Amino acid sequence: MNIGEIARRAGVSRSTVSYALSGKRPVASETRRRIQDVIDELGYRPNATARALKEGRTRTIGLAIPPAGNRLTHMQLDFVASVVDAAARVDLDVLLSPSGGDHDRSFERLVSESRVDGVILMEIRLEDPRVGRLQDAGLPFVGIGRTAGDQQMSWIDVDYAGLVQHCVRHLADLGHRRVALITRSPELVSAGYGPACRARAGFEAAVAERGLDGTEVPCGDDARSGQACVEALLRSHPDLTAVTTINEAALPGIQRALADTGLQVPYDFSITGVAANTWAEDFRPPLTAADVPALEMGEKAVSLLVERITAPDTPPRHILLTPPVSLRSSTAAARTGRQARVNRRAR
Repeated sequence: MNIGEIARRAGVSRSTVSYALSGKRPVASETRRRIQDVIDELGYRPNATARALKEGRTRTIGLAIPPAGNRLTHMQLDFVASVVDAAARVDLDVLLSPSGGDHDRSFERLVSESRVDGVILMEIRLEDPRVGRLQDAGLPFVGIGRTAGDQQMSWIDVDYAGLVQHCVRHLADLGHRRVALITRSPELVSAGYGPACRARAGFEAAVAERGLDGTEVPCGDDARSGQACVEALLRSHPDLTAVTTINEAALPGIQRALADTGLQVPYDFSITGVAANTWAEDFRPPLTAADVPALEMGEKAVSLLVERITAPDTPPRHILLTPPVSLRSSTAAARTGRQARVNRRAR
């Protein structure tokens, strides 16, 4: 049974039935009674959309994701899945909207056409125009990540600077003197992508603190880029003995490049980084890494957004997570003479 059948039996228009259910416009008491009699006779129960209309909400939240053509990483997909699951538990739907580049029109429709009650932003830049647009529109929003001036928005984020600094210190404690940071794509780095910028800051601080020789290299979010990146690093820095990375999607290529060069992890070369648990466990040997709690973060982002929607005057909340670095099997004490072994293999 639907609104159209109720309207037919009550002798009114569909819009009149909708107004009677939602209360958004006045309906004559006699007409309202006639509609209610039909509803009682048919045993009709308003669906979620009708309830949402009555509450003045869509019961839908938006999730601004990177363009799908960029092939979302496992961590990004975990964020999406956890947001959808958490929203479903509180009877909310999720509208996915790619943003960035040619997809900005999708984000603009999300903001301007009253499609959603609030928005969760992913992949936030230090200076992110989406934040200003949402603030101007007065639409509740939450970030998975944060801008440089983050005081006026609610967010949940990982302490990339602190974690990368911890990873480099761990490598230094193992005797590694030349280390590299493999970060995200050149496009993201140049655009001021928050995790990449903060990882760089942590890397530079740790390198300076421990007197190391450090190199930072951008890398595309895929295995082929990871392989090319490490091959280039080994050619340009033959005394490199360790890397740390925030680019989990590049890990299979990193592993392949080291194997092709004849370097055994961790005896000849050490790797550590910040990655989702799945990538860390699938690496061979398992990766010493800070495990990003993507599922927990997506769930918490929904909770924060519901709070912003229902109590918009509450102060913004900031949650910075520092997961421990899990010591697995991909790091070991630095060995000297690695280049001599590589040269012997090459001959």
